[in-house]
Amino acid sequence: MTYKNCKIHYTSQGEGETLVLLHGFLETLNMWDDFVDDISENRHVLCIDLLGHGKTESIGYIHSMEQMAEAVFAVLKHLNIKEISCVGHSMGGYVALALAEQQPDLVKDLCLMNSTFEADNHERKVLRARAAQMATSNYENLVRMSFTNLFAETSRKLFENNFKAALKVALNTTVQGFIAGHKGMAIRPNRLNAFKSITGKKAIVIGEKDWIVDKELLIEKTKDTATEIAVFSEGHMSHIENKSELSYFLLRFSEK
Repeated sequence: MTYKNCKIHYTSQGEGETLVLLHGFLETLNMWDDFVDDISENRHVLCIDLLGHGKTESIGYIHSMEQMAEAVFAVLKHLNIKEISCVGHSMGGYVALALAEQQPDLVKDLCLMNSTFEADNHERKVLRARAAQMATSNYENLVRMSFTNLFAETSRKLFENNFKAALKVALNTTVQGFIAGHKGMAIRPNRLNAFKSITGKKAIVIGEKDWIVDKELLIEKTKDTATEIAVFSEGHMSHIENKSELSYFLLRFSEK
């Protein structure tokens, strides 16, 4: 479909209540390929390429999480979908939270997968600004370094073929998409209240070796909420590093 003169790519499979799957930074909707068939036996599964990623075009050099959420909502309106469950990986979780804040009656269930409701701290914002600046002159090496750090060290060898395939996808992200995504993530606010406001299922998937997400902080700040916490053994890329565990978790999360 077209949104603000921008082509938005999505896939739709299955029937029933809708589960929206949102990928992370330097990923595409194809990260969900190994999970969609099983989930769609009982649900309508909608996967969307976020702004500046995959086959979805960019609309500027800053893609705020709010703008990405508005693009997701445009797809939902296009398909006349009134209520969803949502799983967001990393940046996709930030987008899901923005969507829940914008459309509180839309998002019934929410899973943050290797993601957080916390805003970037100062150090992280500085790193993002530096990466956005470097992207114009040393893009391939920057993406390789950024992407490699998402995996636990042992996983890079154990899942070497999957790692190489995912890196190839990351390298296909445009410079504009890279810069706009980093700048958008840097300005996102804390959305703990948006997460707490979810009235249905709330869940967080955490990688034990994930240096990006603060496991102890997430557990502490959700201890008084009805949030399921799933801790897997590896890093930030649970769909590759803990595929079987994640598959089982997603099937349970999508059950009605």
